[in-house]
Amino acid sequence: MRYLWTEDTGAGLHFWKLVNQLFLNNELVVESKGSNQGLLDAVLDLAITNDDEYYVAFDYVVDNQDVRNKYRMLKSITGKSEGKIVILDMICFEYLVLAFDKLVEWTGTGKTDKIKIREEVLAAAENHRIDLSKIDDEKTLQYIAGFKRYSTERVMKSLVGEFTQNEKWSVKGALMGECWYKDCCMSEHTDSLRCGQPEVKGGDEKMIMLIQSEKVQDVIGKLIH
Repeated sequence: MRYLWTEDTGAGLHFWKLVNQLFLNNELVVESKGSNQGLLDAVLDLAITNDDEYYVAFDYVVDNQDVRNKYRMLKSITGKSEGKIVILDMICFEYLVLAFDKLVEWTGTGKTDKIKIREEVLAAAENHRIDLSKIDDEKTLQYIAGFKRYSTERVMKSLVGEFTQNEKWSVKGALMGECWYKDCCMSEHTDSLRCGQPEVKGGDEKMIMLIQSEKVQDVIGKLIH
């Protein structure tokens, strides 16, 4: 069996299940371990049989010491697994959505300041962190300075939330917002939250476009045999 383990719950877990369904023909068993510690514990307890393969979607940023410590432990285990355990190279699920080139157009956000901040943050993201030395825009630096407990992952999650406040595009509920995977783009609150006009209307087609985007493909390439 082939397994994909994630620390994500809710919308993040739903995303991985949609990747499995729409792109991998349900070849994987997708399971949430609830947290990065849950992922690490599951790998530590693992008894691998000859035919089993495990893909671990671990959110990794270098500016969080606890995450770095857990990642080092995870790497030491996978290094002895003879290729049976593979860590996916990713920052977090929210970063994959934030980097999607259709995000602004589809969600219909009118927040021009946040659009600029998104561009600056994405351009400065490398090696699992935001390289602040690459950011000159004052408003972007002020936005980042506003985090009491700064980390790259916190910035990514907060910023993607600015673009997905419309409940139909949400990425923080029990499931991804319906407009990501259903044939719709309508909000019950059109007076207060805008909704963009994707050039494609079919739910599967929209989700496949997200899955086929560059950053998602960089992560899931290891899943494709």
